[in-house]
Formats: sequence, structure tokens, C-alpha cells
Amino acid sequence: QVQLVESGGASVPAGGSVRLSCAASDYTYSSPYCVAWFRHAPGKEREGVAAIYTITGSTFYEDSVDGRFTISQDNAKNTVYLQIHSLEPDDTAMYYCATSDWCPPGLPPGAFLYWGQGTQVAVSS
Repeated sequence: QVQLVESGGASVPAGGSVRLSCAASDYTYSSPYCVAWFRHAPGKEREGVAAIYTITGSTFYEDSVDGRFTISQDNAKNTVYLQIHSLEPDDTAMYYCATSDWCPPGLPPGAFLYWGQGTQVAVSS
């Protein structure tokens, strides 16, 4: 049972930046193959944002997000990051990380088994 803990969320003005962290623990022999970031805004469905294969470092971004988002990892710390620049009010959401055995196209939430509890990003106008 892998444990995931997100951190780094904050309330920031539009145009600011955040870097979210997803720390993994409680797995025995190997890291998860795929770690993805999702967001859930009020009144909207949970949607995938970006994903990374932790073994190769290959990254994937959903069509709904633009170049303001960057996913990265530090394997020595068992941590995956999501950096967001030039924040917009529509970026306001709870941000979650989750793991799967692969990174499926479209990042459907149902394909991911283990989830963190989320970290809040609130962007004011």
C-alpha cells in the first residue's frame, strides 16, 4: 500500500507561481511506474493534468493544460513535483497525485489506484 502526501498548495494572486510536491512511501521493492497529477475544481469533475514515468523520466501533459505546467521528479527523495507558473483564477482547485502501473492516454482518474489527500491552490484575480 503506497502512501502519497501532497504539499505546497497556497493562496496566491494571479500571475504567481507554486510548486506542489507528492511524496511517496510504504512500498517495499520499487517505485510506482506512473505518478500523475490531477485537479478538482468546485463544480467540475476531477481531471488529469500531467504524468511522469518514474523509471525513465518521460513526461506527459493533458491537452487541457498549457506550457505553464511542468512535472518533474527527484527519485532520491521519492518525490514528484508539479510547478505552475503565471497562475490564473481557473487554476483554483484541489490538486491530487496518484499512482498507476502505466500512464494511460487522457489520464482517466479511474485508472489510478492510490491517491493522496490533496493540496489546495487558490488563485485570486
